[in-house]
Amino acid sequence: MKSPIVAIGSIFIECNHFGGVAADRETFRRTQLDYGDAVLRYDSGTVGGMLQTLRKRRAETRPLLVASACPSRLVTRECYRSLKEDLLARLHDSRPVDGVLLALHGAAAAEDVGDLEGDLLESVRSLVGSGVPIVATLDLHAHVTQRMVSSADALIAWETYPHQDAWNTGVRGANTLLDVIDGRLRPAMVMAKAPVLVSGVNGHTAGPGPFADVMGLAKSFEHREGVYSTSAFLVHPYLDLPEMGGGGLVITNDDPTRAEELAREIARLYWQKRFELEPPVHSAVDAIRRGLKIDGLVVLVETSDCCGGGAAGDSVWTLKSLLTEAKDSVAWVPVVDPAAADACHLAGEGREITIDLGHRLDPPWGSPVRIAGQIVSLSDGKFQFRGGIWDGVAGNMGRTAVVRIGPIHVVIASHGTYEWCGEQFESVGLDIGRTKFVVAKNPMNYRMAYGNVAQAMYVLDTPGPTPPTLKHVKYRNVQRPYFPQDQDIPDWEPSILS
Repeated sequence: MKSPIVAIGSIFIECNHFGGVAADRETFRRTQLDYGDAVLRYDSGTVGGMLQTLRKRRAETRPLLVASACPSRLVTRECYRSLKEDLLARLHDSRPVDGVLLALHGAAAAEDVGDLEGDLLESVRSLVGSGVPIVATLDLHAHVTQRMVSSADALIAWETYPHQDAWNTGVRGANTLLDVIDGRLRPAMVMAKAPVLVSGVNGHTAGPGPFADVMGLAKSFEHREGVYSTSAFLVHPYLDLPEMGGGGLVITNDDPTRAEELAREIARLYWQKRFELEPPVHSAVDAIRRGLKIDGLVVLVETSDCCGGGAAGDSVWTLKSLLTEAKDSVAWVPVVDPAAADACHLAGEGREITIDLGHRLDPPWGSPVRIAGQIVSLSDGKFQFRGGIWDGVAGNMGRTAVVRIGPIHVVIASHGTYEWCGEQFESVGLDIGRTKFVVAKNPMNYRMAYGNVAQAMYVLDTPGPTPPTLKHVKYRNVQRPYFPQDQDIPDWEPSILS
């Protein structure tokens, strides 16, 4: 029996319409940008899981390119055009192929293309034709569009948040494609959406919780006869595009009616959970004052400046509050400010320095703060992720400095990086057992990093492009009605993509 020929590639990034720093080719080079045979060496993450499965099932692999990066503002027009052209050119030269396997995010956007994944999948479909199956894996924060559903034979999403199943999702994606090629699966795919736009703060999938309930319902359907795969989506809410919303996607074996019925059930539960998905928030001052009354570590969650959601990471809102409310308490604060990092490296380790810090990459969200402190360490900012999306991959903060202002330690990086499990703080020698406050700039992974040791965790309501609630975000392209702007929608029914 002839081995199936599979083309494999990836353009993976999450984007933000409200702030952050645009992504160019250098942004991808700092994380992953590989071509051809270099792709075949991947042994972790979604692509690693895909490759292992293709080898086990004796498929012949035609590697295209892998480009992945920390979330950002929009991908520049030139960057997306060049990555897309590279991928399509390599796919063209790889033909004939029996299938195409793509590791995507689902919430990427370029300066001139809002629905990046839809555009890419549509272009791949035009190149290979209707008879070649295309399967793509997605983050569960994907903004699933009609173009994506129409262009792909199957979309397979991650099942965990925090994201711990990138490898397994790659395995599932590869098996799905090979099952289609082998004739075991005739996919009937339907997506049902609810207009709910919420942050990821209450979006965990393990243990009790509103989105855990939605995911649990979706995955329970996979035990039913004829149901091949289900996915639940908590859409990335920092895009400003039409048709925004989360819900459920169901793939059956040649039963579109059943797929739509079950997808609608998932979307309805997602809608019912909308109020539970909204988190309680505190001002930075209030959270710090509460924390001072508690013995032990307190996590200040400044999710509005989340590099993992596309923000620049340059906010100093919480730092300012710590300097006024807790100047005698040990604290760790991350700030992305390449000019300040350069100034520290120029001055030298051990020197005293006075600098303006913060809000220089994305200035609309605040003003810099002047700090005076001692440069306690300097580094190249390199570290290694241990788990998650980029398990084993090198992270790169660029030139980095730790400046101590009394007992407050500020980690000044040159580039924003994805916060996973405290690797950035550890790489500069900061010990979790020796601090009162830690500022975490992510909406979910802080629980994994500090949940076993923190005595309290407060979600802060500070300005930024990745806020913990979407109540006050002014969209231009998202159509009303939607939650939380509209608390109820009479006679609401899920919108269907098929």
